[in-house]
Amino acid sequence: MPFSFPITKSRTSILSAIVLGLMALFVIRLFYIQVIRHDYYVEQAAGEQIKQFTLHAKRGEIYTLDNGSPTKLVMNETVYTVWADPTKVEDRAKVVDSLNRIAGGTVRKDFAQYLARTTTRYQVLATKVTRKQAELLKKENLAGIGFDAVSQRVYPEGQLASQVVGYVDADGDGKYGIEQANDTTLKGKNGLLKTVTDVRSVPLTIGDANVNVPAKDGDNLVLTIDRNVQAETEKALADGLKRTGATNASAIVMDPRSGRVLAMASLPTYDPSQLDTVTDISTLNNNTISNPYEPGSDIKIFTVATGIDKAVITPESTYNNTDYITVDDSVITNASKGQTGTITMQHALNWSLNTGTVTIAQRLGDGNNINYQARRAMYDYFYGRFRMGQTTGIELANEQAGTIIPPDDAQGNAVRYSNMSFGQGMDVTMLQVASGFCAVINGGTYYTPSIIAGKVDANGSYIPAAPKSRYGGVITPASSDTMRDMVYKARQAFYAGHDKQGFYIGGKTGTSQTIENGKYVFNQTIGTYLGFGGEKGEVPRYVIMVEVSGKGMNLSGGTHALPIFTDISNWMIDYLKLQPKG
Repeated sequence: MPFSFPITKSRTSILSAIVLGLMALFVIRLFYIQVIRHDYYVEQAAGEQIKQFTLHAKRGEIYTLDNGSPTKLVMNETVYTVWADPTKVEDRAKVVDSLNRIAGGTVRKDFAQYLARTTTRYQVLATKVTRKQAELLKKENLAGIGFDAVSQRVYPEGQLASQVVGYVDADGDGKYGIEQANDTTLKGKNGLLKTVTDVRSVPLTIGDANVNVPAKDGDNLVLTIDRNVQAETEKALADGLKRTGATNASAIVMDPRSGRVLAMASLPTYDPSQLDTVTDISTLNNNTISNPYEPGSDIKIFTVATGIDKAVITPESTYNNTDYITVDDSVITNASKGQTGTITMQHALNWSLNTGTVTIAQRLGDGNNINYQARRAMYDYFYGRFRMGQTTGIELANEQAGTIIPPDDAQGNAVRYSNMSFGQGMDVTMLQVASGFCAVINGGTYYTPSIIAGKVDANGSYIPAAPKSRYGGVITPASSDTMRDMVYKARQAFYAGHDKQGFYIGGKTGTSQTIENGKYVFNQTIGTYLGFGGEKGEVPRYVIMVEVSGKGMNLSGGTHALPIFTDISNWMIDYLKLQPKG
């Protein structure tokens, strides 16, 4: 029998060597994976298990200030963006069916194609999905499908103050009005969540790889707009358009004691929740700040105020009115004729006589000519003090400056300044005129107009904004008292019966030609009315400016704009609970 022990021992040694070799390979491989290639495989695992999510900031809401109490005007509602990680989608057909069946009206066009883009990890499939739709989709248990909660604007008041507010576009950016001018403040700042997820990309929020940067919600802004005043102003404008047949109207209501805008409206307007119905983009504009125009005879108030404050006239100062006056080679006539002879400046203001304001301009110079001294004085008051022809700094988008040509300019000659004395040859906005007028009748202080009253914090508390800049000494208090009385008498001379009795209401008409292609259009005028109201012996409580216009229409301040002013003014007296005085 052959001896076999050496063979057995050899086989055992070989097997042992093989096992040891395999074990060594495993150890070396593990060492390679766990030590040498540690960072690589950690990164690969993180790429599979850790996802990054944007935490969307909530856009700040917008409030009105109704009798001192913030009331929501623009709110948010939560909707959802449905997205896919194509690398994790297990059943494309089910995803397509579920989305079409549950959220068909919100899906992207041909959204199924995005499920095939497996080189990406995030593809949007549907937007503006409601909470109920999102809950139903989640019950479908769709692998690779995620949801981002986002906010969209809701406008419970429809078109109310829409040109003041503006809107938010599909990308979440503010357009026009408050939304655009304060977009960064309202938008806030998105946060970041980077966390471990399960196979369906659901955050597990565990582990030391988490990063959580909270979103900073946008500020809730409170407007100076009073919703009740705004609604009444828009109603009065609409009624005025029906009466006159005009196609456009605008109005501003301000508190002359603070520069706060209580109402600001233009018709036609729009509903921000129905942007798809807007056919004329001009309806998005706030014409009270974005449409400079020649204001016409409203400006006579400022010319008279300049003459009073410079002490070159008083209300009883007289001049000889012949219904025309010559400046260089130009003959200027009155629209209202027949008030000839020796008349006072009060009479000239009552009848809105161009010859009266040109005479004041001459008296600001050497008495006979509108020389450089006269033009310098007018420019100092019109531009420097009343701040017309420059942006006011109101917190709204698309404000325009307009133009007042300085006396040093070649075009700033005597003829231009004679025309400026009665509101031609200059471009200003309604807000500029109304703000300057506040200074004329409030004692001589220019308050920078404001539309933001403050904020509502996370606890729901109202925090007033810091007061904006104010400039005293625009005219002296005595000059302001005189002007207030002159404007009061100018209204009472013709329109006293229209006002509630026992109150102090003053105002001035304006009718101006329009310019098209650099030339005056003689069959088309703009009618305006500028005035104040309040209790006798007190600083006026409100200033109202109204403008009406229409293509190919000759509209006047007295016939067409004044009744709208009166409607708003009489309503304001009741709303503010003012008391009549003898």
